[in-house]
Amino acid sequence: MTAAARKLRFAYMDHWRVDGPQGYVSQYSSVKLLDGFVRQVAALGFEGLETFEFHVPVLVDLFGSLANAREFLQERGIERIVGLFHAVMYRDGVSQAHERATHDFLFNNALQTVKSCGGLGVRNLVMMPAGQYHAVEPVSDEKIRACADLWSRVGRMTLDYGIRVCCHHEFYCGIHHAEELRKFYEWSDPRYVFWYCDTAQHTISGVDPVDLYLKLHDRCGGFHLKDTHHVDRLGEYRQAPESEVTAKTTPRWFWEMGTEEGLVDFPALFKAMKEYGYEGWVGVEHDKADIGGGNYPASTAISAWYIRNVLQKIYA
Repeated sequence: MTAAARKLRFAYMDHWRVDGPQGYVSQYSSVKLLDGFVRQVAALGFEGLETFEFHVPVLVDLFGSLANAREFLQERGIERIVGLFHAVMYRDGVSQAHERATHDFLFNNALQTVKSCGGLGVRNLVMMPAGQYHAVEPVSDEKIRACADLWSRVGRMTLDYGIRVCCHHEFYCGIHHAEELRKFYEWSDPRYVFWYCDTAQHTISGVDPVDLYLKLHDRCGGFHLKDTHHVDRLGEYRQAPESEVTAKTTPRWFWEMGTEEGLVDFPALFKAMKEYGYEGWVGVEHDKADIGGGNYPASTAISAWYIRNVLQKIYA
C-alpha cells in the first residue's frame, strides 16, 4: 500500500455470523470462533473492527479484561475496536431522543457505555440519533431540536473519554430525509456531534451520500461503506417493527461494494474525500449479507478486492 493510501485505514463493521449444526452461531461464542473471524478479516487488509456495545462484556468474559482482548486482536493484525455501535432501545416514555423527559436516561446510558469500553481504543460511539420513523412521526422541528440537543449534550461528555458521538441515519430513522438531516446538523453542536456516512442507508432514503459528504465533510466522523440495489419509493421506512426485515419490495436491502446493480457511486465519494483531505478510519459494513444465498466471508473478500483495485487507486 502506498504512503498516500495509508492516510486511510480500513475497519470492518461486524455483523458476521457462521453456520453451525443448530443454525447461526456468533463468533463471540468462543475464542476459537473469534480467532478464525479476526484472522480472516485481517488477512483481507482490515486493521480495525467496529462492533456493537453489547459485545464488550462478552470480550471481558472471553479474555478476562479488555486490555487482554485488545492484545489478542493486535497479535492477529487488528489494531483496535475503532467504533462501538450504541444500540439504543428507543421506547416511548423511557428512552426516546425526541422526548426531552427521557434525556437524562439516555445520557446516563451513553455514559455507562463509554466508561465500560476503556482499553479497546474506541474512537467513535455510533448510534441512530432518533427512534424509528413510525415511532417519531409526525417529525416536527421541535422533535428534531430535542434530538440535536440530546446528542450535543452526550457528545460533549464522551469527548472527555476521547470518544466522538457519530450519528448514523438508517433509512427508517426518524431523521433521514434531506431536510431533516439539514436541520439536525444545523441545530446540533458541530464541536460535539459528528456524522457517520452510511452509503447504502442514505441512498435507500433518496439522499445522495456523495452530495451529503460535500455538505458535511467537516462533520464526517467515519463511514459504513456498503451498496444497495433499491431506493425506498413506497415509504417502507414506516414499516414496523423494523423496515430492514419487514419490507415487501425486496428481501435484501444491502450489498457489498462492486456489484453491477449497485447504486452508490463509490469512486465519486473517494474523489470527494481526497479533495477535502479526509484522513483516518473508513468502515466497511455487510449487514444481512447471508440473505439470498450470500455469506459474510465472500462479501468481505469482494469488498476488499474493490478497495484494493478501485478505491485506493483513486486516493493514491
